[in-house]
Amino acid sequence: MALAARQQAKHVDLGTSTTFRKQRYNRDGLDKVSLRRINCTLQISLNRMSKCCSSHCVITSAMQTNKYEPLLSNESTLIIVRHGESMWNEKNLFTGCVDVPLTRKGVEEAIEAGKRISAMPFDVVYTSALVRSQMTAMLALTQHCCQKVPIFIHNDNEEAEIWNKIYSQDTKNESIPVIKAWQLNERMYGDLQGLNKQETAEVFGKEQVYKWRRSYEVRPPNGESLEMCLQRAVSYFKDNIEPQLMAGKHVMVVAHANSLRSIIMYLDNLTPQEVINLELSTGVPMLYIYKDGKFIRRGSPAGPKEAGVYAYTSDLARYKDKYNTMR
Repeated sequence: MALAARQQAKHVDLGTSTTFRKQRYNRDGLDKVSLRRINCTLQISLNRMSKCCSSHCVITSAMQTNKYEPLLSNESTLIIVRHGESMWNEKNLFTGCVDVPLTRKGVEEAIEAGKRISAMPFDVVYTSALVRSQMTAMLALTQHCCQKVPIFIHNDNEEAEIWNKIYSQDTKNESIPVIKAWQLNERMYGDLQGLNKQETAEVFGKEQVYKWRRSYEVRPPNGESLEMCLQRAVSYFKDNIEPQLMAGKHVMVVAHANSLRSIIMYLDNLTPQEVINLELSTGVPMLYIYKDGKFIRRGSPAGPKEAGVYAYTSDLARYKDKYNTMR
């Protein structure tokens, strides 16, 4: 009789049989209150899983805990994005470190950027301290396939850390940290900030304005040169972002034309003369693969259906396959 009962129990669906769960827990000596708590926890977990499936989230045991599968090789992905069009971009004004929001077009660019990287894995996001960068990052992440909640990390002081603390591990697992850094801010344009670019060129001459805007060492009046911007942006990248990539984390950086030009100069080993001609469009993501201590530039992802982009690494291919399985 006991043997027959054990054989019959082997064929019971453990995921759906409430009776079996009650019998198993009762044999372990749990009381009815404990049993109700366990059943309640199981039901909450099933509801969360169902909700995630309905939103096209990639369902795997690793993804549910916000952890990607171990890397098959020493590789990770870096996405860099210049913010969408700002209200001063639209007006053709020198913006620099003035904190200006996006235009409607900039919002659309941010959302489109998010669609193009919606099937890319992300573990952490970095933005500048300026709102146009932060808006772009947040809007882009609303398009991500797993619908993780982007949450800014406020750790300026002990009080900020306490007030910003999340006490649910499940909630942490369903979110993605967003870290803001002033070192990733746009180049400070000094006395030019707020001036119209065309009018400034008419007053000082196109050649002089071009030197202020594009040269490597020349500073605008009371502003930063690209070389000065590079020192702070690249130093921050080396100290904070590159270690994440070395650890196998997938990273997105949303910043500005000159701070990103500085970082790209480092990633691509560009000379000061080469970086002068580097153009970055607003709201267009750029993909790099970090592998074996080297950065490999792969251009701009065209969207989750672009097979060529995901052939660059085994991790991207696996991530895309999981995403497509749930579509």
